[in-house]
Amino acid sequence: MHDLLKQLLSNGTVVTDGAWGTQMQARGLPIGEAPDPWNLSNPDKVEEVACAYVEAGSQIILTNTFGASSVCLDRHGMADKAFAINREGAAISKRAAQGRAKVFASIGPSGKMLMMGQTTEEELQASFEEQARALAEGGADALIVETMSDPNEARIAVAAAKQTGLPVVACMVFDAGKNKDRTMMGTTPEEAAELMCKAGADVIGSNCGQGIEGFIGLCRRLKSACDKPIWIKANAGLPELVNGEAVYTTTPQQFAQHIGALVNAGASFVGGCCGTNPDFIRAVRETLA
Repeated sequence: MHDLLKQLLSNGTVVTDGAWGTQMQARGLPIGEAPDPWNLSNPDKVEEVACAYVEAGSQIILTNTFGASSVCLDRHGMADKAFAINREGAAISKRAAQGRAKVFASIGPSGKMLMMGQTTEEELQASFEEQARALAEGGADALIVETMSDPNEARIAVAAAKQTGLPVVACMVFDAGKNKDRTMMGTTPEEAAELMCKAGADVIGSNCGQGIEGFIGLCRRLKSACDKPIWIKANAGLPELVNGEAVYTTTPQQFAQHIGALVNAGASFVGGCCGTNPDFIRAVRETLA
């Protein structure tokens, strides 16, 4: 195991951060607009989000780079800014951490489907390699490949991230099937665990897709299928439409009630995804304490 991971895990369960997109929207990001370019245009507001999670007790914070691969940014006409956006994204979180938290830089899916011929493995590899290099240059302590549905895209992203020499976390999203225990491509937790381990991931896990209750079984299945530490970031339930607006109704206290069960199921890293905020992280910290 990488020394950084040993250090983090030496004191028990590690608390990560919560959602970023909604926190940036609360600071003026228009709904539907890509958040990643804010690393260049509104770095102070991005840093506010990172600082809020550090203050809430996150031992690991992510970066505002989820959709910052060149393939993803090409939809917004900003593919040529990918390296700068990623490098600054990592640097912003590093400043906010001030040595109080580690920075695990985010690499999300490309938004294009390999099986539909919308992109190629070569194009994805080049895009993820560029993103990973930029995040490493910006000072990231580790990289996290997250919210992946396509096992092939996940494999390519993990391989690209591994080239930096930094620890790599790999997470799939299980939001399909009768029991929400399959990825969109039909991949099971056991199959995902095997694939991510073979790809070289140092930590494996799952994020997004459903509320925290559903992650307990997913976590147990991931843990049974490999010997890697498990990373879990659950949503604050599923959004409900209230006056035409998507609202997450799970409270921080309701969310934190399930943390003990998650840890018992094998989670080493716990945090929140869509609908969560610094209050959720405080509640998680209090529960673990």
